[in-house]
Amino acid sequence: MKMIRGARFLRLCAVVLAAAAGGGRLDALLVSDLLADPKMTPARFAGYFTDFKFETHPFDVQDPDEFLSRQSGDCIDYAVLADYVLKRDGYGTRLIRIEMLGKEMGHAVCYVTQGKGYLDYNNRAYFFTLTHCGSSIREIATKVADSFDANWTFAQEFTYSYKTSVKHAFLTVVKTDPPSTDPDLATRKS
Repeated sequence: MKMIRGARFLRLCAVVLAAAAGGGRLDALLVSDLLADPKMTPARFAGYFTDFKFETHPFDVQDPDEFLSRQSGDCIDYAVLADYVLKRDGYGTRLIRIEMLGKEMGHAVCYVTQGKGYLDYNNRAYFFTLTHCGSSIREIATKVADSFDANWTFAQEFTYSYKTSVKHAFLTVVKTDPPSTDPDLATRKS
């Protein structure tokens, strides 16, 4: 725990020094700013990220304040932060990761139950920031893969904890399995 605090302290010092030298901003957005936004909605959340750059990094999920201060990251940084912020504002959210055939990649999105669609880092700058689709993992995976002009192999619903840095997959859907065996079948019937 002391290493994490120490690393955050060093990042804060670097931001302050860069700002003092004219190379950075002291007013960088923080997670606490997102959590304190009284008008937070999925569209408003996406609006904070319109100018962010796509950049992968060696860790699976970036520290959220680092993601915000660097203004660069990838789909999992965005989806996990959306889940974290929107859930605290009373939205029903689900984290979904889709593995795609031939793309040598996966993609993560944050499904928002009330909006009947998902927030996608690739669509954060568009007017329609929620991509509408059904609520099953299979439907979400199909819609995401179609947006990449790809075929998906499996998809998982997962949770992530910033506190422990642990990702936990708890529902997996395999495309070649019959839809009647999908573990989230109950959510499709409700």
